[in-house]
Amino acid sequence: MNYNTWFQCSEGCGQTYPLTEVIYRCKNCGGLLEVQHDVEVLKQRSAADWKSLFERRYMRTQYPYGSGVWGKKELVCPIVDDTNIISMYEGGTNLFWAERFGEQLGLSDLWIKQCGNSHTGSFKDLGMTVLVSMVKQIIAESGNIRAVMCASTGDTSASLAAYASAAGIPAIILLPKAKVTREQLIQPIANGALTLSLETDFDGCMAIVQKLADRKDFYLANSINSIRIEGQKTISIEIVQQFDWEVPDWIIIPGGNLGNVSALGLGFLMLLELGIIDKLPRIACAQAERANPLYRSYQTGFTEFHAITAQSTQATAIQIGNPVSIHRAIRVLKRFDGIVDQATEEELADAAARADRTGLFNCPHTGVALAVLTKMVERKQVQRDDRVIVISTANGLKFPDFKVGYHNTVPGEPPPRYLNAPIELEADYEGVLKQIGAHLDA
Repeated sequence: MNYNTWFQCSEGCGQTYPLTEVIYRCKNCGGLLEVQHDVEVLKQRSAADWKSLFERRYMRTQYPYGSGVWGKKELVCPIVDDTNIISMYEGGTNLFWAERFGEQLGLSDLWIKQCGNSHTGSFKDLGMTVLVSMVKQIIAESGNIRAVMCASTGDTSASLAAYASAAGIPAIILLPKAKVTREQLIQPIANGALTLSLETDFDGCMAIVQKLADRKDFYLANSINSIRIEGQKTISIEIVQQFDWEVPDWIIIPGGNLGNVSALGLGFLMLLELGIIDKLPRIACAQAERANPLYRSYQTGFTEFHAITAQSTQATAIQIGNPVSIHRAIRVLKRFDGIVDQATEEELADAAARADRTGLFNCPHTGVALAVLTKMVERKQVQRDDRVIVISTANGLKFPDFKVGYHNTVPGEPPPRYLNAPIELEADYEGVLKQIGAHLDA
């Protein structure tokens, strides 16, 4: 079948543009663009046939369809030729059954979607494979893109640099100086990207990169570009597939630039429209208290939104005060009977450490989501038998200072709730045995 996709204005003015055009906002009204699919053509395949097709491809070896993203190519970006696809077999990530942590909270069906178990260690790979493949397609057709670029708090830059390097396309990275981890910083450097460390925050980097995007020979890779959203929406499809096509009750998503809230919502809505599912989950967006513009808007019933200057937070990837996907995210939350809540620095750190003690190794952003989930359980918004999925956005190994800092005592300050500092001892058998006994008997 001839599956077609195009850009369409998300603000309702109806303007459309081809996906191969270098454009991010509607020329008519300035609204963000969304990728639209010819749903009537997609509906010519039955829900049962879609499920069967996705099952046959899932994590198999036929390139690129074994990818968790490109195995859903018809629902993502069907106009890209297979020869132009740059894939590292992203997706296919584990649904961790958080049985022990769930029991502590009073939940029997809690799962962590480990999106950070990916090539560059974050969910960004899901969108970047689509974006870089689209750039390669445009270059093949017109050859007028010289580089791809992004502003980043760390994970987007790592993903863009890796996929651009694999495609042989120059990458330009704008990072806020001293606001990303060493582990995140080295990723674009190692992949050969031009890495610019600017004396500003993420929002300042984003303002500059959007000006650079006025040039048609630089292609913008931030989530203002909805091509990335198409890859990220496969998280929804994959979650349902992993549960034998059953829909969970709640999805908890850490929110910064809010692209993932938009993406997961669009994924579930597409499944509903194609008859693959018959209901929608509820969505909760979790923000750090120090970077909470969506939470403040939610407090007004979404009648108001004001950008803020985000304050320093351990959840660095969501330290964003002026999210570009704000309006898309609000539409999704309204459609999904969603809520927004926030977590303090102490709450997010304690939640991550508590969950780590049950076998996880969480990034601070997942800690924000776990802290919000804890509050929702306490308020009885989430019931014991609800199936709850927490979206873990990045691998905890990218944030060692966050982990080490938590388990270090600071003179004059109370120790963190789940402190587990190493104990220094002499190399003496009796002393070691005594310490082990004291620990096991505590």
